Amino acid sequence: MLRSNKCDLRRLMRARNKDMSTEMRIVASRQIVRQVEELDEFVRANTVLLFWPLPDEVDVSSLALNWYGDKRILLPVVVGDELELRQFLGQESLIEGAFGILEPVGEPFTDYQSVDLVIVPGLAFDSRGGRLGRGKGYYDRLLPRLKAVRVGVCFEHQICDRLECESHDVSMDRVICNRGPIK
Repeated sequence: MLRSNKCDLRRLMRARNKDMSTEMRIVASRQIVRQVEELDEFVRANTVLLFWPLPDEVDVSSLALNWYGDKRILLPVVVGDELELRQFLGQESLIEGAFGILEPVGEPFTDYQSVDLVIVPGLAFDSRGGRLGRGKGYYDRLLPRLKAVRVGVCFEHQICDRLECESHDVSMDRVICNRGPIK
């Protein structure tokens, strides 16, 4: 996919996300969270990497809030051009970080091999597991370091027929939207 096509698709997906009502976003996010919780990979996972959502992303914060006592929950922290992992120890341990995203404080988590499952945001996905992110490449640099199962989460309107991915783009093992799994 040409750079201009990616930019156009990002612009389209941002507009579609903006058009979602708060109620629609809440209902769709709950449907997606329920599906994630039912995944065998989630049930078996001891260590799960999530993300604290931006306002236009699937709200998976309830996974962190509901499961951090039973599973090791990690969240990414933006440090320069990289994502650093830190353990989530409750909402009171979050501070506003880069891009206005809430991020956990504490020591960096570096035992990448112990991460069992990673839940990944994106602006668009396809049925082959292709992912279009926000364009900074944070997840494309982080994910190759992890041996975890990669699950992309998105709203139904973020599903594309086919994304043209580049060699550095990391694909998902599964993709879940509010209408159900697409991969």
